[in-house]
Amino acid sequence: MAGTDARWRLGAGAAVLLVLGAVAGGVAQRMVVDAQPAAIVATPVASASAELVVDVQGAVGEPGVYRLPGGARVLDALARAGGTTAEAAPGSLNLARPLVDGEQLLVPTAGEQAEQAAAGPQAGGLVSLNRADQAALEALPRVGPSLALAIIAHRDEQGPFTDIAQLDDVPGIGPALLTTLTPLVTL
Repeated sequence: MAGTDARWRLGAGAAVLLVLGAVAGGVAQRMVVDAQPAAIVATPVASASAELVVDVQGAVGEPGVYRLPGGARVLDALARAGGTTAEAAPGSLNLARPLVDGEQLLVPTAGEQAEQAAAGPQAGGLVSLNRADQAALEALPRVGPSLALAIIAHRDEQGPFTDIAQLDDVPGIGPALLTTLTPLVTL
C-alpha cells in the first residue's frame, strides 16, 4: 500500500504541476498578445491643416487661384499672389483675418475704394455684408452701432458671408430682423 500511496502522491503532484504550467503558459501568452500594438486606422479629420483654395484678384502682383495651408490668413494669400501693387488701397483689408476655403479675395485700388465711398453706403440699392463699413451697416433699418459692430466682428472672425441667411448667426439678429434685412443686403 505504501507503493500505491506514493504513486498516488506522485500522480497528484504531476497533475498539479500540469495545471500550474497550463495556467502560467496562458498568462504568458496573454501578456504577449496584450503587448502587441493594436492596428491604427487613419480616419480623415477636418482640421486647421486642411488645404484652402483662394481666388486672389484686384490690385495684386499676380492675380490667380492659390492653394494655401489651412489656417492661412489674408496676409498669406496676398504674399502668395506677389503682394499688393502700388495702387492698392491701404487698409482696405483685414490682413489678420483667417481665410475660408473657396473665398475670393478682392484687393481694391485706392480709386475703386474712393468711388465706392463716394457712391454712398447703399450703392446699387444694396449694402454689401462683406464690404460695408460700420456707417453703411447702420444705415440699414433697426441696425445700430452695436449690431453693426457685431456683423463686422462675425465677418472678421468667420470669414466673408457666403449666404445672406448667415446673418441669423450674428448675435442680435433673429428671424424677424433677418426677414427685414434680406432684400436690402447683398454679399
